[in-house]
Amino acid sequence: MFNITLYIIAITSIISITGFRNGRLVDELIFWPPAITKKHQYYRFITCGLIHADYMHLIFNMLTLYFFGTVMEAHYQGILGLQKWYYLALYIGALIVSNIPTYLKHRNDYNYRSLGASGAVSAVLFAFILLQPWQQILVLVFPIPAIIYGGLFLVYSVYMSKKGGGNVNHDAHFYGALFGILFTIAVRPDVLDIFLNELKHPHF
Repeated sequence: MFNITLYIIAITSIISITGFRNGRLVDELIFWPPAITKKHQYYRFITCGLIHADYMHLIFNMLTLYFFGTVMEAHYQGILGLQKWYYLALYIGALIVSNIPTYLKHRNDYNYRSLGASGAVSAVLFAFILLQPWQQILVLVFPIPAIIYGGLFLVYSVYMSKKGGGNVNHDAHFYGALFGILFTIAVRPDVLDIFLNELKHPHF
């Protein structure tokens, strides 16, 4: 059976690993707002998700996508009764939307660059939380309910974004997560009823 998640992981891994040895490729694909503003290179909203800073960055994102993406891809078809391409639209849409606030903030900043699929991965993760809020997620070695992890993740992303510094695009994490929630509700509004019903019946 055609598995979109595995294809995304394979393509992203191949291009990312190639980029580790090819700086020119990274320069062409990275999210660099002035290139969008001045040269209208809108493709960078998507291609920045195909490259990563290093192996740890790539492995973390792809493992997270594998564990939650394969489940969500099946849920989109099973529980929600949607076609596979809605899941692909979730992923690509999140890459774009999660970077829009960053673009607006840095559109004329020639020193700003970001890369990685974290915005899209966050969207998939939070779509999962919407359907299974009490599912256990391992943080280091400690299992915590997905809904609690999600809340802490959003608070942390907002805090780190306001703090500034570093090379991590926390805005993309935050807006990717929101997109994952809103997109899933938009394509199947009754998923909100599933979420609220799940919240009424906590299980750990």
